[in-house]
Amino acid sequence: MFARALAVFAAAVFSLSAFAAPEEVFEGRDYTLVSVPQPVATGKKIEVLEFFWYRCPHCNALEPGLDAWLKKLPKDAQIRRVPAVFRDDWMPGAKIYYTLEQMGQLDRLHRKVFDAYHVDNLNLNDPTVLGSWVAKQGLDRKKFESIYNSFSTQSKATKGARLATTYGVMGVPAFIIDGKFATSESMTGSEPRLFEVLDQLIAKARAERGGKKPGK
Repeated sequence: MFARALAVFAAAVFSLSAFAAPEEVFEGRDYTLVSVPQPVATGKKIEVLEFFWYRCPHCNALEPGLDAWLKKLPKDAQIRRVPAVFRDDWMPGAKIYYTLEQMGQLDRLHRKVFDAYHVDNLNLNDPTVLGSWVAKQGLDRKKFESIYNSFSTQSKATKGARLATTYGVMGVPAFIIDGKFATSESMTGSEPRLFEVLDQLIAKARAERGGKKPGK
C-alpha cells in the first residue's frame, strides 16, 4: 500500500511540474541589459533580433528548434535575422543571406544553406562551389552572382557587422529583444530554457511598451 501511495504521489508531482510556469528570468544570469538601447527596425512590433553565422555548428543545431518556436511567435513580435561578420571568412555567408533575401528565396533556402555547409560539407565560400549549388536550387546563376557581388549587398553585410559591434555581440547565436535585452543559449544553459527566456523577454518588452498580449 505504501509503495502504491508513493507512486501515486510521485505521478501527481510529475504531472504538476509538467504544467508549472517557467522559472522567471533573472538579469545577469538569463539575460543582460543592452548598455545603450537601440532603435528597432520592426516599427510597432517587438523586434526579435538574431545574430547568426551559417557555418556556426551551434547556429545549425539551434535552427530546427528556432524554426518551431518562430511558428508560435506572438502577432506583435517579428524576427529579424542578421548574419554576423567577425572575420573576413564570415562575409560570404552574409552575402549569401542578403542575396537570397533580395531574390525572395530566404524562406525556401535559408535552411538549405545550413545543410550545404554542415550536412553536404560544401564550401559555399568558394565562388565555383556556390555557383553550382545555386544552379541546383533552380536559381538564375548569373542573377544571383550579380546581386551577390553588388555594392548594395556588400553594404548590407557591412552594416550587419557594425550592428553586432553596436550590441556588443561576442559570439553566435545571440538574440536581442526590442533593442534592450540580450541573451543566448550560452547564458540560459539549454535550448529549451533559451526559448522560455525569449518568451519572457518578449512579454517584458511588451509591458514596457504598454501593450497587451495579442489574442490568437
